[in-house]
Amino acid sequence: MNFAADPTQINFANQPKVETIGAVGGGQLAWMMAIAARSLGISLIVQTPHESDPAVAEAASCVWAAVDDAMATATLADQCQAIAFENEFVDLDALQPIADRGVEFVPPIASLRLLLDKYEQRCYTRDIGLPTPGFCLMETPEDLDLAAVGGGFPVVVKARRHGYDGQGTAIAHSRTEVAAIWERWGRPSVEVEEFIPFTRELAVIAARDRRGNVEIYPIIETQQEDRVCRRAIAPAQVSASVETQCQTIARTLLTALDAIGVFAIELFLTADDRVLVNEIAPRTHNSGHLTIEASHCSQFEQIIRIAAGLPLGDPSLNCAGALMVNLLGTTANQQTEDRQRQQLAAIPGATVHWYGKASRPGRKLGHVTVTFDGVEPGDLRDRALAVSRQIEAIWYGS
Repeated sequence: MNFAADPTQINFANQPKVETIGAVGGGQLAWMMAIAARSLGISLIVQTPHESDPAVAEAASCVWAAVDDAMATATLADQCQAIAFENEFVDLDALQPIADRGVEFVPPIASLRLLLDKYEQRCYTRDIGLPTPGFCLMETPEDLDLAAVGGGFPVVVKARRHGYDGQGTAIAHSRTEVAAIWERWGRPSVEVEEFIPFTRELAVIAARDRRGNVEIYPIIETQQEDRVCRRAIAPAQVSASVETQCQTIARTLLTALDAIGVFAIELFLTADDRVLVNEIAPRTHNSGHLTIEASHCSQFEQIIRIAAGLPLGDPSLNCAGALMVNLLGTTANQQTEDRQRQQLAAIPGATVHWYGKASRPGRKLGHVTVTFDGVEPGDLRDRALAVSRQIEAIWYGS
């Protein structure tokens, strides 16, 4: 599907109706995309390797292949009018010829090239003037220039590609620890950055369509345990200044990228109310799952609308606030998990999303969203954390 070079000149009313969209990846994000697509009368075809992958149950059909199989993506392109991404484990060089022949990727390959490599992402955000931690490239332990990463330890060591849920990220408190991490990872080229003593972690879900219109969801507070998101609360209880900084970062990034799609921007908030960019995900994101129940247009509907050429949906909250808690795999058996899910569903305002994945410790098996009404803004965070403790006591035990 080809579009005009200048998005401001597109007459969306004259565009042919998009009936089928592809998704590279078949995990829970694609599963939620497929549900959103169906609500808009659009079919989603997924490229995924396994019949047990979550999206298979909701997709209109499947191309059975690994997500980095560009030949399979070319086959997918023959069956749909635009292609979105569920994850970043793709081969951009192999996808470029497909894009060159006019296949519409959301986001475009040009945008992904600036973001998928963590070091190149840091360089790009710095170059467009966004606030970032100090960082440097390390290809041998001797490359570690402490002046470039804040002047001391600890530092954060990051794999340049394919890190997620805490994998590919480690904190080092000395040069010896940096060298040990580098050895353990097989001596790759890595990014090393300044450790930020943040007070809170925030996330912004932002969307931009082909016309250049931008919509930003309410700021979300995320809380991590073992570098995996455990819970998210929206709207984040932050000052007007912090909210403005977050929105400015999102608009600056999406405009500079000439982005098309949904992007998640993870942020650090410091004690003096400064906001710094942590990482950028060019896709729907775990921190935005609560938008399904809590927003007029969820992040999943939003990406489908963008890929289909429909106007952006309303990202504002339809309630006073919301909490999302991830359900990670434990050592419990299926019978126990079924009973726990029934208990979670009985919590007032709760919706349980179960991905249908095989259980193993630490794996994201589902999430619970709880919406709140009649709660004053200043009380929302405490209320949400109290309900989170209730959910986690049911799922993880005391």
